[in-house]
Amino acid sequence: MAIIGLGYVGLPLSVCVSKIGFRVMGLDINVDRVLQLSRGESYISDVDFRDLAPLVASGRLSASSDFDLLAKADVIIICVPTPLTKNHEPDISYIENATREIAQRLRPGQFVTLESTTFPGTTEEVMLPILETSGLIVGRDFFLAHSPERVDPGNARYTTHNTNKVVGGYTPACQSVAAAFYRKSILDIISVSSPGCAEMVKVFENTFRAVNIALVNELALLCDKMGLNIWEVVEAAATKPFGMLSFHPGPGVGGHCIPIDPYYLTWKAREYNFHTRFIELAGEINSHMPHFVWEKIIKALGKQGKPLFKAKVLILGMAYKQDLSDWRHSPGLDLLHILQGDEAKVLYNDPHVPEIQDKHGKTHVSQPLTEALLQAVDCVVIITSHSVYDWEWIVTHSPIVVDTRNACATVLSPREKIVLL
Repeated sequence: MAIIGLGYVGLPLSVCVSKIGFRVMGLDINVDRVLQLSRGESYISDVDFRDLAPLVASGRLSASSDFDLLAKADVIIICVPTPLTKNHEPDISYIENATREIAQRLRPGQFVTLESTTFPGTTEEVMLPILETSGLIVGRDFFLAHSPERVDPGNARYTTHNTNKVVGGYTPACQSVAAAFYRKSILDIISVSSPGCAEMVKVFENTFRAVNIALVNELALLCDKMGLNIWEVVEAAATKPFGMLSFHPGPGVGGHCIPIDPYYLTWKAREYNFHTRFIELAGEINSHMPHFVWEKIIKALGKQGKPLFKAKVLILGMAYKQDLSDWRHSPGLDLLHILQGDEAKVLYNDPHVPEIQDKHGKTHVSQPLTEALLQAVDCVVIITSHSVYDWEWIVTHSPIVVDTRNACATVLSPREKIVLL
């Protein structure tokens, strides 16, 4: 089998299926990734090199940038990125390019499946016409399906193997082939009626999270004005044993799904002259949160008689999620840009993210977290609550701490230094 795209979805999937006996050819245009994988080196936190290296050494898992290898595969899985344009419109160019590469080499008997998150209709309206340029007939000569990835980076409990899989084939024959394949490596398969349904399932899952996060973020804004502790409210509400799902506020949303996927749905909805007001409002609220943190920093500095202009601000945690190295769309990056606009001197520390590039292409390096650094800055802002941080030590040696994650909940003294979201 061939897996196109060796990122946070493609590499764990490659390891999962090669472990059960498939010979996997990983294809990626990123030459550095190909070289690393060929050496048995993992660049994804969820993939242990001790699992990866033996598979590479045995030849069951290989990597290449040669798409001619697609002709040898019986199963082809697309796991490429689906970012947004600057105008918040879907960029499915990676899917289109991968599909063209497949179409040029498509042969009878092959099964093609898309796992990349995308808008409903991509598999049938975009991929299928490209694949049919081969002259082969879907459902008879080749098989096509959509089965969205459900990867939760950093989740040790739910992995590729034990997370149930939604599968939607283009025809009944496509569905049978797709379900038969995925049952080899996934414990539970959920069959749906079409690729479009499977695509909608995925964007709904992430939109559900985005909307609920926006709800609790908006409640945080209200509680701030009312002088109430949002964390106390949320934790008390979570004790209800029915009709309640617990979501937490924060400095914004980040990662590869929540900041992106809802916009795929709102964009597609416009084709049907439908305005997704609820979803777009959620996006506005979540994208505003770094600005709310900025306001908190200004007030915290003001109480010390200091302006934000030329102030030294230390951001703790640049990854979008606890104990990960992924900083894509991190709210910490948004906050950095906002603070730079006020000419604050912004530093960051993240034990999992050694360096980042801002929107202007400038590289920022993680600073060693020392007592001297904490004492030298004017304000510390907690964006990501990595488990390696000693919060009591940090608060003790910092002038003031803006805590956007309630990371310092167990710090009893000195509480007066802590400013909660």
